[in-house]
Amino acid sequence: MRKLLSFIGLAAFLVAVSLPQAAVAQHKHEIAKTPRHQSVAKRKVSRTVSVSRRKSIIQTRVRTQVVPAVLSFGQIAGLHGTPDALKLKSSAALVIDQETNEVLFSKNDQAVLPIASLTKLMTGLVLSEAQLPMNEHITISQADVDTIKNSSSRLQVGTELSRGELMHLALMSSENRAAHALARSYPGGLPVFVGLMNAKAKQIGMNDTNYVEPTGLSSKNHSSARDLAKLVEVAYGDPLLRKLTTSPDYQVAVGKRMLQYNNTNRLVKNPAWDIGLQKTGYIAEAGHGLVMQTKVAGRRLIMVFLDSAGNLTRLADAQRVRHWVESTPARFRVIPLARPNTDNLPIAARVEG
Repeated sequence: MRKLLSFIGLAAFLVAVSLPQAAVAQHKHEIAKTPRHQSVAKRKVSRTVSVSRRKSIIQTRVRTQVVPAVLSFGQIAGLHGTPDALKLKSSAALVIDQETNEVLFSKNDQAVLPIASLTKLMTGLVLSEAQLPMNEHITISQADVDTIKNSSSRLQVGTELSRGELMHLALMSSENRAAHALARSYPGGLPVFVGLMNAKAKQIGMNDTNYVEPTGLSSKNHSSARDLAKLVEVAYGDPLLRKLTTSPDYQVAVGKRMLQYNNTNRLVKNPAWDIGLQKTGYIAEAGHGLVMQTKVAGRRLIMVFLDSAGNLTRLADAQRVRHWVESTPARFRVIPLARPNTDNLPIAARVEG
């Protein structure tokens, strides 16, 4: 009997001890269900997701940064390493006195390079000399959409503008669809037009120049600074090209909308510059290019800058040349820099094909 009572007492003691622990466990379970605890839990999850998202963004940025940049043909050929007295950022340059044909400055002026939208100056010259009706309307078609660089345009397929309006946009703001539509709609079509571009180049002595299309989006359109100076000289003699290339801005009506376009060369709006004709150009393979006819210190000059490092550096190079001319006595001579020997470089680097 004593043993039985002793056993019952021990069992009761054990139950009494275990009850608080069970109650504590139950209490913790209930706390987990409270809004405050849930809020804390959500913050922990949110913090974990936020950290994970930051890691993902960082990894994406790292992957983006390791993608190699496309080198211009001038960079591949090592032309950027050519020293010059003015420390230009363009790998090829030429400055000529338009009155005397005296070469005032040259740097790799015979290097054959892609010319990007400088192409459009020849496109405009061929069109102007053809004397087609400027009020004739041309419709932008799917054929005018860029499939070379996949560049965008505000001229949607179906847009209808006059030939004169399209020429204005192509020469002033380098509108690619406008230039392509002008060439496509030329009598005989695109092949005939490109043939006329190359024939005109030969006629004016541009022997290092070749065109395969009218916009400059193809890197197979190539020329040299020396050839482009000849093109500027001839184009400057065309009043229409002078007017369109130096127009600061222009508006066209597309349906119920008015589209505002600006000149791609900001020097045109600079009152310190007297620019008679100009054209800019850029694709990755060509770098940034600029050709101009301008008056500096009473002298008519033709300036050509090819394969500049950036959009603003080509303008800065023009400023450097201008300051140099203004600060140098009238009688001066610059010995042209020799063209680097690129005969042993790959064809893509020599850019002769």
